[in-house]
Amino acid sequence: MLISAYLRARRLPLVLCLLCAAAFFVTFALFHLSLKAVAYPCALCALLVLLSLLWDFFHQRERLHALGLLRAESLQEGQLPQAQSPMESAYQRLIRDLLDRSRQTETQMRTRDSDQMDYYAAWAHQIKTPIAAMNLRLQGEDSALARTLQAELGRVEQYVEMVMAYQRLDAESSDYVLERCDLDEILRPALRRFSGEFIARRLKLCYEPAETQVLTDRKWLRFVIEQLLSNALKYTRTGSISVTLEGETVLCIRDTGIGIAPEDLPRVFEKGYTGYNGRADQKASGLGLYLCRRICMGLGHRIWITSRLGQGTAVYLDLSTQERSYE
Repeated sequence: MLISAYLRARRLPLVLCLLCAAAFFVTFALFHLSLKAVAYPCALCALLVLLSLLWDFFHQRERLHALGLLRAESLQEGQLPQAQSPMESAYQRLIRDLLDRSRQTETQMRTRDSDQMDYYAAWAHQIKTPIAAMNLRLQGEDSALARTLQAELGRVEQYVEMVMAYQRLDAESSDYVLERCDLDEILRPALRRFSGEFIARRLKLCYEPAETQVLTDRKWLRFVIEQLLSNALKYTRTGSISVTLEGETVLCIRDTGIGIAPEDLPRVFEKGYTGYNGRADQKASGLGLYLCRRICMGLGHRIWITSRLGQGTAVYLDLSTQERSYE
């Protein structure tokens, strides 16, 4: 606590003291009395006021320091300093009331979030059953319509997984399990998942086996790769999509699609941001790349994008494990 701030807070009593001293001096002067008779008492009173102000200043500073150490989220009954005036008592009652309401609201929100998580988990398990049944029915048919329906069912399943990933990201505990994984064992199932769409749309897949191991979470990294492949397929009409390892740990997924506008490129990882391509598509949620970035941060990986409008996009995943980041 600064002395200047303290004096500003006590300016009214100080001004009153000065006005009283001035009134005594003026009164004695008007009655032609000796000014020494008032000067000495005023000086003594000024000394007493100064000492009391010093004591009050240090006392208030200690109280402010004690208040500064308190935290609202961990404040318990009796931790507030004893009120020294009716005004302080009223403020403390208001603080306790607000804390009680805040804790009640937090408890209600946690209960609601828990119920919501349970609902989405149940919904995801239930919706996967008819998806799997329809996939089995379509696998027995070899027609253009069956392949198209199977590709659309794959996207539905991917959207379900996106919902579950979004819910798990903000959970209090993370289920990341870092281990040494063969990168090709993660890439091949992801590529097989979209094989029907590659064939149906006559897109060329250029895949070079990575033949390397990375420290990562197998399930979450596959989710990221599938999201990136889905985006590449969504915005590539003709040409090819390549999956290659550049250097020792940098995975690159490059397409020959419509590309990303320069003004959109810095914001593609923002939550809910769809950009020009997303607005034209009218089906983009703006969550895919946001989830990829969040997951990569949790795994200690880096992700970035380069693109030229009309010429394609390249997404880079640096799978070398950096310091993990939690939000």
